This record gives sequence, structure tokens and C-alpha cells, in this order.
Amino acid sequence: MTTRITPWGLTAKVLVDGILPRIDSRLEASRRPFDRDDLFRPYAQSRLWGWTHYGVFIPDLPAPYRYLNTMTFIGPTGTLMFDNDELAAADARNTATVLSSTAHANQHHYRAYDASTECDFAEDGHLLKWGDDLSIRVALPNVAVDATYESFEAHITLTVTDTVSYFVRSAVYDHISLLAPFDAVIKDETGNHRFSGLGTFEYARCVSPQALSSRPLPKALKLPADFFTYQIINLDADTQLLLTDVRAAGATACRLAHVRTRSGQAEVYSDVTFEVLEHEEPLTDPYGREMRVPARMRWTVRDGEREVLTIDATHDSPWRFGHGRGYVSAYSYTGRWNGSAISGNGYIEWVDVEP
Repeated sequence: MTTRITPWGLTAKVLVDGILPRIDSRLEASRRPFDRDDLFRPYAQSRLWGWTHYGVFIPDLPAPYRYLNTMTFIGPTGTLMFDNDELAAADARNTATVLSSTAHANQHHYRAYDASTECDFAEDGHLLKWGDDLSIRVALPNVAVDATYESFEAHITLTVTDTVSYFVRSAVYDHISLLAPFDAVIKDETGNHRFSGLGTFEYARCVSPQALSSRPLPKALKLPADFFTYQIINLDADTQLLLTDVRAAGATACRLAHVRTRSGQAEVYSDVTFEVLEHEEPLTDPYGREMRVPARMRWTVRDGEREVLTIDATHDSPWRFGHGRGYVSAYSYTGRWNGSAISGNGYIEWVDVEP
């Protein structure tokens, strides 16, 4: 069967395969301490920066929670894989969303907000509020998250380090993750549960064709980003692993492995292989759309002839809808890292709208 390549698909391949490697400095920047002061603004009224993202992710909590995520967008992305146009505000550019969940019971919040009437985003980014549900206070190196949802509360304080991982670093798109030790309280019907460990504080800003229109872009005009997985593993109490695979119309935009430590050591590997060994039954979202999701996965990371890491993962917790058109969850894994056996718990984000 021949796959029809759309004009957007050809553009994506030229951009991702030809232009992006020349303008993106993510690999070098991921090995240096973070030193930028031009980020962390919400750009809620900008017609240049079409969307921004703030995220706080805790990948490794004891059962039954497994993980805690706080995933936000301010503005729609104008991409196939992240926009749920059914939730668009009256002016689509004012659409803001929050996804927060754990693996426990029904602890899952996903909601859209009209940023012009329901949110409060300080221009300098120091205070961000999505209705009465979520507030994020940013005064680096300190970040505070306070959330009150229908099924649970989450209160997190992070001490953000200068150990940074860039997924993209360019004039039109910045996307970073900063290593951030945390203390957290999850409050639910069983009481207050306290945790501490290694988390992440994340931010992105990006130009988008959606910024030019108050109506959601038709599918044919959306950017053809159609596959995304982002996974976080704390390899030990001091070491965090980030795994990313992003594709657009058949071209690989980002397939990287970042390893960083509390002491400030950071490395990024680009010789990365990701395989889905087995799929589960497809999921159906609230809008009737099906999506393939993995049951078993494998990551392999090499540095020249040396195998740095291999991970075999088995999905084993509920899928939570709302990472754009996709889902978040947790898995168990076994593998080897620098020759030593490892095992544990990982956090996964998954969106697959490839043809």
C-alpha cells in the first residue's frame, strides 16, 4: 500500500530532516548548566508565541499512586496530536488545559478553561492560575504547585536545579526540563500522604499557525506532529532518565535519552532505539476516537560501540486521558544501565495519531 504524502508532510520532512538540525542547539545546551532568563513567561496574549507549557512530573511514587503529573497548556498547539478542538474557547487562542492524575482510584483531572475569563496568568510568569483548580508559583529556584481537584489534592514544592535537558532549543521553539528535587503531599479520602524525591519542572514556548486564527485550524492545516512518547525513570535516588520519541509525518523530530544527576552531571544520547513489542487493545477517548497503546516496550541507548542502557517495560496501570489527544500512565521495567541490572517504575506519556 502506498502512503499519500501531503504538502504538510513534505514540509515536515524538509523541516525535521534538513533545517532543524542546523538551527537546533539542544545537544550542546543539555550538557551545560541552565543560565537563561528569557523563559517561563506565559505569553497568554502573544500572537507570536502561540502556546506555552508548564509541567511538574513526579515519576516514581509508591503504590497505589505510582506517579503524579501536572500537565498544562496555555493556548492550543496547532498540531494533530495535541489539540482537542471540541474543548476550544470562544476564541480558540484562549484555550488552556490542565491534566493531573495519579494511578490510584479515580484520581484524574482533565479540563479546559477560557484563559480570558477563567484564568489568571501574571505576565512575568510568577503566578499562574487555572480557575480555582490549580496554581503554580514560580520564583526560581523555588516552584510551588497547589491543586484542588474533585478526587484529590496535590501540594508540591520543588527546588529547581540548573541541570537542564533540552528537547528543542531554537528561535521558534524552546522546550526544557529541569531536574527538581521535591516534597509533596497528596490528600485524598484516605488522608495526607507525604513524598519526596526527584521530579522535574518543565517549560515550553512555541510559535504556531493557530495564533493567526480565532477558530481551531482545520485538520488539513494543523502541523503534522502525530506521534509522541515521553517517559521518565528515576534510576536511583540521585539519577534521572528522560526518554523521548517524537515524529511528524514519518520524520523523527526528537529521539533522545537524557541522563542527569543531583550533582549536576548531565549527558544526552542520540543513538536511541524505541520499539513497541506488543500493543494492548486500542483505547477509545471521550470523543469516540481510537488510539493504539503499548503493552510492552523496549528502549536501547548506545554510545558508539557501548550499550549504555536497555529497558524492557510492561504497562501496568490505568491510562489517563488528556495529554492532548493521548494518555499518561505508569509501567514496570527491568534492564541494564552501564552494565548493572536495574528495575523499577516509570512514567509514560503517549500520543499516537499516525496513519
